[in-house]
Amino acid sequence: MMDNLILHKNKFSIFLVWLFHVSALVGITLGQQEWFVTKTPLNLTVMLLLFLWVYPMDTKKKYGAFLLFMMLGMFAEWIGVHYGVLFGSYAYGANFGPKLDGIPYLIGVNWALLTFATAAITKKIVATSIAKVILASLLMLVLDFLMEHTAPLFDFWTFEGGLAGWWNYICWFLLAAILQLMLHLFKITGNFRFSLHLYLAQCVFFGYLYWYL
Repeated sequence: MMDNLILHKNKFSIFLVWLFHVSALVGITLGQQEWFVTKTPLNLTVMLLLFLWVYPMDTKKKYGAFLLFMMLGMFAEWIGVHYGVLFGSYAYGANFGPKLDGIPYLIGVNWALLTFATAAITKKIVATSIAKVILASLLMLVLDFLMEHTAPLFDFWTFEGGLAGWWNYICWFLLAAILQLMLHLFKITGNFRFSLHLYLAQCVFFGYLYWYL
């Protein structure tokens, strides 16, 4: 009975993940870009709630790690935005939700969410600890690369002089690796199937827009 409930919960959550992302792609393709892009905070919030529901986030250690990664992500972004030391010189736009001193709360959520999801994926793919950390960091980097193309077009964030440079990707990978190593040391595990679908849905979404726009 409990196994069936968990299975149905996973299926429903995965269905919603793809429904939100595919609907946005169709809407943007049909010319409703502004309406869908302004709903980005809603989409990310729904993904967060689904993640908290099915990962599952069932211990204080998991919540503590998630909040820690969120704060570390926001702090790194704060350094980047205000000093240009990390990632390059850039600023956040209006479509990533409420901000704290210029840094959207949801960018911190995104750092934590991606760290947890990619870690869950790599635990099923590779065996050694170093391989898990490297592969998960690379998965995070791939998604960042795809997002960078649409970010200025959607008023997510804009780099001085245009698109992000090579320094952005180096720092992204290094920060991702630090978070992945911390998560590995915390010995936190979660839902592989949901994490995989969430990651793939975002890759399909931003990959399509990378090609389409």
